[in-house]
Amino acid sequence: MIRLSIALVTRNRPESLERTLQNLRSQSFQPFEIVVSDDSDGELAAKTASVAKHWNCRYIKGPHRGLYANRNYSALACRGTHIRTMDDDHILPENHLEQCFNAVSFDPHSLWTTGEIGYVNGQFFGESKTAQQLCPSGVGEAVENMDNNWAIADGSTIYPKTVFDRGYRMIEDYKYGSSYLEFGIYLYRHGFRSRCVPNAYIEHYADSWTIERNDRDTIESRLYASLCFNLYFQKNPTLAAKYILLYIWLLKTHENVFVRFPQVFKNVRERWMFLS
Repeated sequence: MIRLSIALVTRNRPESLERTLQNLRSQSFQPFEIVVSDDSDGELAAKTASVAKHWNCRYIKGPHRGLYANRNYSALACRGTHIRTMDDDHILPENHLEQCFNAVSFDPHSLWTTGEIGYVNGQFFGESKTAQQLCPSGVGEAVENMDNNWAIADGSTIYPKTVFDRGYRMIEDYKYGSSYLEFGIYLYRHGFRSRCVPNAYIEHYADSWTIERNDRDTIESRLYASLCFNLYFQKNPTLAAKYILLYIWLLKTHENVFVRFPQVFKNVRERWMFLS
């Protein structure tokens, strides 16, 4: 029996969470459970807990170590057979969860992802028909094969619980950025393929600061993802060297980049050296 858990992460946005949960509870298909993992500060945590309780969700306090630590934490708290990630600024179209459940029932052993319609500060920003998969530069690109790819939709992926039961995790060294895309190639190398739920979208209502974020952590996570791809997943030392130079240039305004490089390479090596 398929039991679909929702692992919803949130931080300091109880009003947005209220809208998301109201929409989620209006779906014709209801999940086995909704777990709200909260990284909010102080008073906002109390408001968030109240919102989660009102919509009959299981509320847990997050680890406060960044987005991907919270993704792992929320997934481990789920009790279903499959775990659907979700964010506090998502709206699901009518019958969306039913589409997802039907896809998982058809192939319960794969990851399933959806497309996205993006809004920034309430204005239409763009549309992606499918989730994106990691490419050599360390960012996402469109998938070529809807039924066999390594795409990850950061807040809209369905994982078999066996992924986490086997100890596989998103890397937590980077609080935000492309490291979630690396999880796709990491799982692909471990035998899990991603598939796209046909014609399934989420509506993502983001703030401009989220889209425009270009801090050290974001850039460094792209370098990390690029090195994983080019040094191990699809080996290409020339591309690896090219993107090392690019990211050195991008990071030069933040600090002495050569202080951080050994740790980036260490993260890559420890994650991938036994998979090459």
